[in-house]
Amino acid sequence: MATKPPAGDPVQDAPQVAPPKHAAAGLPAIGHTLRIAQQQMGVVRTARTLLKVNQKDGFDCPGCAWPEGDKRHTAEFCENGAKAVAEEATLRRVTPEFFAAHPLADLATRSGYWLGQQGRITHPMYLPEGGDRYKAVSWERAFEIIAEELTALDSPDEALFYTSGRTSNEAAFLFQLFAREFGTNNLPDCSNMCHESSGSALNETIGIGKGSVSLEDLHQADLIIVAGQNPGTNHPRMLSALEKAKSAGAKIISVNPLPEAGLERFKNPQTPVGMLKGTALNDLFLQIRIGGDQALFRLLNKLVIETEGATDEAFIREHTHGYEELAAAAEKADWAETLTATGLTRPEIEQALAMVLASKRTIVCWAMGLTQHKHSVATIREVVNLLLLRGNIGRPGAGVCPVRGHSNVQGDRTMGIFERPAPAFLDSLDREFQITSPRGHGYDVVRSIQALRDGEAKVLFAMGGNFVGATPDTDVTEAAIRRASLTVHVSTKLNRSHAVTGRRALILPTLGRTDKDVQASGKQFVTVEDSMGMVHASRGNLAPASPHLLSEPAIVARMARAVLGGASKTPWEEFERDYAAIRDRISRVIPGFEDFNARAARPEGFRLPHAPRDERRFPTTTGKANFTAAPVEYPKIPEGRLLLQTLRSHDQYNTTIYGLDDRYRGITGGRRVVMVNPEDAAELGLADGSYTDLVSEWNDAVERRAPGFRVVHYPTARGCAAAYYPETNVLVPLDSTADTSNTPASKSVVIRFEPA
Repeated sequence: MATKPPAGDPVQDAPQVAPPKHAAAGLPAIGHTLRIAQQQMGVVRTARTLLKVNQKDGFDCPGCAWPEGDKRHTAEFCENGAKAVAEEATLRRVTPEFFAAHPLADLATRSGYWLGQQGRITHPMYLPEGGDRYKAVSWERAFEIIAEELTALDSPDEALFYTSGRTSNEAAFLFQLFAREFGTNNLPDCSNMCHESSGSALNETIGIGKGSVSLEDLHQADLIIVAGQNPGTNHPRMLSALEKAKSAGAKIISVNPLPEAGLERFKNPQTPVGMLKGTALNDLFLQIRIGGDQALFRLLNKLVIETEGATDEAFIREHTHGYEELAAAAEKADWAETLTATGLTRPEIEQALAMVLASKRTIVCWAMGLTQHKHSVATIREVVNLLLLRGNIGRPGAGVCPVRGHSNVQGDRTMGIFERPAPAFLDSLDREFQITSPRGHGYDVVRSIQALRDGEAKVLFAMGGNFVGATPDTDVTEAAIRRASLTVHVSTKLNRSHAVTGRRALILPTLGRTDKDVQASGKQFVTVEDSMGMVHASRGNLAPASPHLLSEPAIVARMARAVLGGASKTPWEEFERDYAAIRDRISRVIPGFEDFNARAARPEGFRLPHAPRDERRFPTTTGKANFTAAPVEYPKIPEGRLLLQTLRSHDQYNTTIYGLDDRYRGITGGRRVVMVNPEDAAELGLADGSYTDLVSEWNDAVERRAPGFRVVHYPTARGCAAAYYPETNVLVPLDSTADTSNTPASKSVVIRFEPA
């Protein structure tokens, strides 16, 4: 049977450290999955729930956005997906009595792990101005409070409407429609903090800010480069695709500052051979210094250009623009500077080049390790250059593959969750709903925090997520949030954002992916878009955690009616009653969603159009795929300092902490650890097991300190360190962001060490 949540926060003062693992998944993953699921759901509910995850008649995993193939396993989920499902389908409950026993001051002292372990929130809760704890409130009164605050603003642009990547297509479409009918484009979302750099680079170079490959392309590739990504923890089902590609003869290069168990060997729990022996995935591991990727790809591009017959001249001539500029810039690439920037050796780069030249079909996959640096957009454009040189876009088994980290983060952007919407989208929205959308750009996440800090924004409404826990510069962010007049969070479970509030605060409990959604017209389903542009239905199968929950579309619709009143001609009540009505409108507003309801009813769903992939047509400003030639950048690290990347543990999904272990890295019982190369540690006098404060350095002379971290000697790249977020978000300056995308540079933080 399920167990009770922890009464007190576990002690994390003395994490234990063992050697890192060299294989992922296998029996330990199965055992850990079943243990966590049983603790949260009990045995019967575990079987009933997990067998519906990612099935054609089931619900989409609330974890990552990795796609499913047409043929599904009975157990179509990974260890971390099962943890996400278990925490949503938990039998634990957070009731009004819980809030009565835990005032805000108490919640503010609790760890994210403890908060998340308490269970599902059962009632809408309200923190009045001057109050010391949340109290139950009716839904009607909650929407009245929101209307009071929003209609009292001097400008609609004083409101911020944040979206988490878990939000369904239907809810996201309604949310952006409401925001624009209200009068603002302030629609920050979690993409701003992760793959905004990918979208910025891809829109400029190929004309669409999404990946160009399918799951089948991965299976057909000759070479797969995995850069700045740890699929074993962050996208475990990707390992099955890499295993299948290997069995068909593909080679794999991984480019990362840390060795990761999942790319060393994958023990597939779906097969007996996989469980016992596993499959070695890496053919070449390039242990690059943090931020050296642009220099690496620029040199590879130079070497490809210099190799006779290596470029696809017909493709370049017919489909690209800017080759001469790239060639001139690449000619200046220098071996000595590249080796300094990357920390690699010449033979390693030459081996990578040989693998690139031997491949007719190449895919490059990446994640946050490429997107969260000052020069991230330029780095991803350099990746695109490599693919364009050899004609590897619009060809089976080849293309760009930014791997999204949340289950519908890509779909939310497709639905219009974007602070800088395209005029054509707004024109279509206005025609359909007879409204006048604002045309000025809104605030992204970083600019939203600055607006709250500076008094330019007064209301934050968050559709899911953990805004406080996910954002940079924790002290600045929390102080900014506390200046708001109202903060509202649509949530299933507790997190840090509920403990850091504006003068008034609301928690609006919502249905999860696992919950049945029954409205006035009957049982509903929602849709999501995966990382490769497939749209499919998601249907929960469990009774809701409480009769007092509303779905996300219902919350938006009722809020819109309360705020906009009779002046709105949008049929909000109809949208709440029947989600098919929402999909009908989406089909008339967003290209690619024609006949949405019929296509969404197909068990396999449908694929959205992608001009570069489907037609080798590139809808850029030049009408062709664009080569780019930005100056090469890489971080310069002062003497006595290291460059820190923030990352996840294996017991973590985004800011949700499932446990205190990082099994593959050999760390158990605590999260306040900093991984340092033993040679760097020796030079800095950091003994393994000693405790230190991490202090970041930025050009504003502000001290940002994360105290009490255990030093772990670990095989990181020289000059580099690693530690978990959100504990280290405090070290990331709010103004340290990527050029163009404004994504926080959480993978490039200069730190020094001071005695704890």
